[in-house]
Amino acid sequence: MTVKKAIIPCAGFGTRFLPATKVVPKELFPIVDTPALSYIVEEAANSGIEEVFIIISPQKQDVKRLFQPNEALNQQLESVGKTLELELANKDYGVKIHFGVQEKMNGNGMALMVARDFVGDEPFAVLFGDDVMYTEGAPVTKQLIDAYERTGGKTIVGCQCPPEEIARRCGVMVVGDVLDDKTTEVRGIIEKPKAELPSKLVSLGRYVLTKDIFGALLKAPVKNGETYLTDAISLLAEEPKNVYACEFEARRYDIGNKQGFLEAAIEFSLRKEELKEGVKEYLKSLKLD
Repeated sequence: MTVKKAIIPCAGFGTRFLPATKVVPKELFPIVDTPALSYIVEEAANSGIEEVFIIISPQKQDVKRLFQPNEALNQQLESVGKTLELELANKDYGVKIHFGVQEKMNGNGMALMVARDFVGDEPFAVLFGDDVMYTEGAPVTKQLIDAYERTGGKTIVGCQCPPEEIARRCGVMVVGDVLDDKTTEVRGIIEKPKAELPSKLVSLGRYVLTKDIFGALLKAPVKNGETYLTDAISLLAEEPKNVYACEFEARRYDIGNKQGFLEAAIEFSLRKEELKEGVKEYLKSLKLD
């Protein structure tokens, strides 16, 4: 079955960016001139996704405004003939967008339960809102969908091999057999390992899941009131050759922390023709210790 639906969880409070996130959801923070969430929706659309379900909290209704017309702005732009700006303000992402509300902050696993009726029995992609990916090749979600098809419709965890200090803050794969140079069987996931790392493969915000995940989420342990997606995937991985890691190719930005967000802003600005020379000159002029 082809993957045509995607879920983007965006319900977190974004406390690492307070006080800004008191009034603006971090998914709407601009990377140069484009909200971070726009890049994530575009990745889904460019991967062949047709419908996207965005999960927000009751406090993040402003996220919806990104995908709705602003009539006052449109009238102003039309009156002064700013056709390019009008097009930007009314961007067509090429996908149908739905919203759901996670009423209680009970973990990223339970966030997916909000979209259970949306996906039904179909496989679906998950793109976490804290991770913006840049690639000149196939979008990351498309790479995972291709792995899903190669494995005959198995659960896929998007992974890379980051430095150890990053790995210890994430879910690290317990690996089994190697299918090919990009695809490896997963036999479990250890979140934020304290002991020796079980492998170099680390889960980084992208998945392709089957309907089996919902049963696993209901069986997964609840930790400090929260249910985690990786714990549910670990339960699925107890069955041999049921879960695979796909090592994707991309520059990943963790915009959930300040360093990652600033790196994204700088590097995306250097990719814009109208900005790159000025930004380069500015960076060269800095007197750094």
